[in-house]
Amino acid sequence: MDAATMTTPAVLILLGPPGAGKGTQARMLEEKFGLVQLSTGDLLRAAVAAGTPAGKQAKAVMEAGDLVSDEIVIAILRDRLAEPDCAKGVILDGFPRTTVQAQALDTLLTESGQRINAAVSLEVEDAEMVTRISGRYTCGGCGEGYHDTFKQPVQAGKCDKCGGTEMKRRADDNAETVASRLEAYHAQTAPLIAYYEGHGVLQRIDAMGGIDEIAQGLATIVKGAMD
Repeated sequence: MDAATMTTPAVLILLGPPGAGKGTQARMLEEKFGLVQLSTGDLLRAAVAAGTPAGKQAKAVMEAGDLVSDEIVIAILRDRLAEPDCAKGVILDGFPRTTVQAQALDTLLTESGQRINAAVSLEVEDAEMVTRISGRYTCGGCGEGYHDTFKQPVQAGKCDKCGGTEMKRRADDNAETVASRLEAYHAQTAPLIAYYEGHGVLQRIDAMGGIDEIAQGLATIVKGAMD
């Protein structure tokens, strides 16, 4: 459906633990449906760089070493949603994280006649996520990704793409830290899943399959949400 036939831009939320593939899937949805992926970190950095009123507030807070308030994030999101490239819709990644933020988002969208079309939970098994994430590493030269189990270079220690031999691992990509991150995710997100389920917009996707299989399921949900 093109922008001319849509009454309001679609608003989609991707929920999922670290390593579930939210970023990869969001990029694929951007290409397929002309949506814009909005992550909290990118929004904050762009607003600070642009020197918007909300961006200046965020900069002052961050320079003081404090967390940016929900009010500032909502103000930045309000500005971003009004930009022309969001005409078809957006995919929110990393926001909201709490039911308080979800309620603030609902209020913001109501102001502009919008709503959450779908909140999609990418569901994975924790044990599998620990294996997936703790085995990740990248080429220090070109950033190509590899995995101890699922994707090793053809020649051990040498990047298939650029031939580099310096491989890097994220310090927090170890089994203990990953398990802790997953525990925190479930504690934060369980109420959020219940919130959107109660509002009748929650959709669940089995994210244990292949990338293309997950993308197909997501595309079906998004197409239905945009009709």
